[in-house]
Amino acid sequence: MLARPAVFAQNGSVVTSEEARDVTAHLDGEIRDGRHHMQVRVYYEDTDFSGIVYHANYLRYMERGRTNHLRLMGAEQQALFDQPETEGAGFAFVVRSMHLDFLKPARMDDVLDVVTWPIAVKGASIMLAQEVRRGEDVLVKAEVRVAFISGGRAQPIPKSIRMLMKADLIS
Repeated sequence: MLARPAVFAQNGSVVTSEEARDVTAHLDGEIRDGRHHMQVRVYYEDTDFSGIVYHANYLRYMERGRTNHLRLMGAEQQALFDQPETEGAGFAFVVRSMHLDFLKPARMDDVLDVVTWPIAVKGASIMLAQEVRRGEDVLVKAEVRVAFISGGRAQPIPKSIRMLMKADLIS
């Protein structure tokens, strides 16, 4: 159920998803010590009238972190969703619940580190911890439960993905 190589055009030539990943690897962040780290710069469009990051934009940053975490592990969401019809309906991860604590504000031009790691892997869901940091300061903390669904219903997470996530569990 892991991502299969895709072929598409990039700069006028045809490349595989692995080749494209090499070109864009810096965009996806990296996994260090079982945690995914991805940097995001705060732009004017991310801020409210007072110059601080609008609260809903942290959700966008964290969604990118979760998506890139899966991508770096080889479980790209688009590939899961686009499975051939012979394998049944496509699969997707969806947010089931989220708890957030806003601790400190971020401001325009800040470079933030979005950190994501699994804390529990169950049959049809994964609990993830996430933090948005500026240097050593934790700005936002979140616990996110994502469910694995197909055809609108929760389904068991494939063993290959469960094993990848459990390998990253931090004791």
